Amino acid sequence: MPVEPPDLIALVGSRICHDLISPLGAIGNGVELLMMSGNGPGPELALISESVTNANARIRFFRISFGAAAPGQGVARAEVRSILDDMTRGGRLKIDWDLAGDAARTEVKLAFLAIQCLESALPFGGRIRVSADGGRWQIGAEAPRLKVDPPL
Repeated sequence: MPVEPPDLIALVGSRICHDLISPLGAIGNGVELLMMSGNGPGPELALISESVTNANARIRFFRISFGAAAPGQGVARAEVRSILDDMTRGGRLKIDWDLAGDAARTEVKLAFLAIQCLESALPFGGRIRVSADGGRWQIGAEAPRLKVDPPL
């Protein structure tokens, strides 16, 4: 059986995400320490904490979207929900992940890439729904205002 060469682009994407997640984790840990210092969490620390949470979620999202995936590798529903919830917390965009269980990473990867496309069409906010029925995935969105690019 022929061996397929590694997906260099996916490996580079994985490496970039890996290299970015460590400093973000350190910033998050520093914010937690500052919050425990007894000075009370102010709005500045809350903003930094929220930003770090969102950035971590984006990196995790990008790692699945653009990173390497081994054949047969899965993604837990809880992990997907955690990523999407952290990315959209406090924002105008909501993402409903209506899959009952875990999914193949290759399928989640495609869904995440579709979500990125929909995000571009929903700069004013809206709701994205991802579902699957009998192995057939459906991804749709609705919003009061859209940014439509006719050539696309």
